[in-house]
Amino acid sequence: MEKIELGDRVEDVITGLRGIVVGVTDWLYGCRRLVIQPQQFKDGKPAETLGVDIGQVKLITKAACVAAPEPPVTKAPIGGPREVPIRGQDVSRL
Repeated sequence: MEKIELGDRVEDVITGLRGIVVGVTDWLYGCRRLVIQPQQFKDGKPAETLGVDIGQVKLITKAACVAAPEPPVTKAPIGGPREVPIRGQDVSRL
């Protein structure tokens, strides 16, 4: 069985609902659940997501929806310790 991941198109074998996996959760005692965003609309709006156990879904299309790439990390200075300026002793101020 191929591993189901975020972005895969799956079908719930119990309800027949098809959609894209938009969330994956791992629970304390080994239960793994998927959050499926249905492809159907209800009253002109996207239908609500459905959470199901991984054992009741079958893979339809691998990587049907790919997440946007993360923005590049810039190496801009963000502050932090700096050198303390060394002041010469001004005798006129003594």
